[in-house]
Amino acid sequence: MSKNFLKRIITSLVLLFLLFFINFSHQYIFITSILLIGLIIYLEAFSIFLKIISVQNLKKKTTVNLINFKFITLNIITFFYIFFIFCNFAYIIHKFLSPTFFLYIISICFFTDIGGYIFGKTFGGKKLSKISPNKTIAGTIGSFIFSVIPLMIIINSNYLDLKLNLNNVAFSLLVSLISQLGDLFVSYLKRKAKIKDAGKILPGHGGVLDRLDGIIFAVPFSYFLLNFI
Repeated sequence: MSKNFLKRIITSLVLLFLLFFINFSHQYIFITSILLIGLIIYLEAFSIFLKIISVQNLKKKTTVNLINFKFITLNIITFFYIFFIFCNFAYIIHKFLSPTFFLYIISICFFTDIGGYIFGKTFGGKKLSKISPNKTIAGTIGSFIFSVIPLMIIINSNYLDLKLNLNNVAFSLLVSLISQLGDLFVSYLKRKAKIKDAGKILPGHGGVLDRLDGIIFAVPFSYFLLNFI
């Protein structure tokens, strides 16, 4: 077992414990934690945008100028999205649906990542996209298959009134799809910035954005699915 893989396992266990603590704690703890997570993600995105501008300026042989329309626009959009869309809808789902349902959505994203990793490592095969060379078509199939596991678990419990039907399976698959697209989008930004990880705060994982890239898109999308479809 490699040292990096061991770090990844330990970090995952710590994150899992923190997730349960935050999710089932007092509402104020949840809100504070989500805002703190949002702030870290925003700062990591800010760093990525700065590196993208730096790479572009290096090609043009010019100095980095923070008074850059593209740079400012990207940061304004990201700030608005993180705090007024992701954090807001995370709060709404947690408060008005239930902490358990919020955990259910997060679980779909986690299992999507696990399925992609297991199938990708086991079967390999054709690459999915040049954006993220480590992702394969087999991994994508695995992500969709594993995304239904939380539903299979929850229908055998008394925590949520969910049944195994086409609508709930479709919900899992669509949330998985958005999670994967979010992952690819952030991978595209990191590729443009010529970096591997968005940060170093999580040993073995990189930054918070590296771990939650799919979740920040899947949570608002889940609310849209539940209310408008």
